[in-house]
Amino acid sequence: MERIDQLRENLAKVQERIHAAERAAGRRQGSVQLMPVTKFHPVEDLRLLAELGYGEVGENREQEARGKQAEFPAATIHMIGQVQTKKANSVARWAGAVQSLDSIRLADALERGVALALERGDRPAEKTPLPVYLQVSADGDTARGGVTEADLDALAEHVMGLEHLELAGLMVVPPLGADAGEVFSRVRSRADRLGERVGRPMRLSAGMSGDLEEAIAAGSDLVRVGTAILGARPVG
Repeated sequence: MERIDQLRENLAKVQERIHAAERAAGRRQGSVQLMPVTKFHPVEDLRLLAELGYGEVGENREQEARGKQAEFPAATIHMIGQVQTKKANSVARWAGAVQSLDSIRLADALERGVALALERGDRPAEKTPLPVYLQVSADGDTARGGVTEADLDALAEHVMGLEHLELAGLMVVPPLGADAGEVFSRVRSRADRLGERVGRPMRLSAGMSGDLEEAIAAGSDLVRVGTAILGARPVG
């Protein structure tokens, strides 16, 4: 089977799962965005996904994402993995969005990075401000990435005061062994409360291959799916 046909078939299967979950939750069909996660897969897959109507993808590693963006500038790549502060200048040049913002220090580094990228012509003005999602640590263990729920509001306030970042919503990955549905519902509520304060809806990025139905039932707006679309990680 041609690779594009394989991707088309896999996308259709995942979209059917999404539509079934939307129906079960009484949500409008098409209300949930599917974002393929392309880590470890070649840039050619990004080109094929774009042909199939999926021009926004997620990547976990800065160096890999930067290389793919350079090879295929038409892609909109969301950084969904942890970002080291020292890599913020680089991320600010290529990222279509950052879904893993988890500290004031990183927010300030991205703010400086976007300003510098604009000054140097490395980031188009029309792609500014940079959309960011605050990654929530559902269990308070920030070593795995994420801001604690206790510190979430302070981080949101700080981001809203920055010129070159735009608060888009919240992102969460349930810890292993956690009740994923409970985590998703709790973070959805936080996103809604935050939206009321900001005066516009906040998106929730939650749900992957194994738990997207629970995420959609809880109100996720965007699910991030890798293996079910792209297949197993290439060998070598």
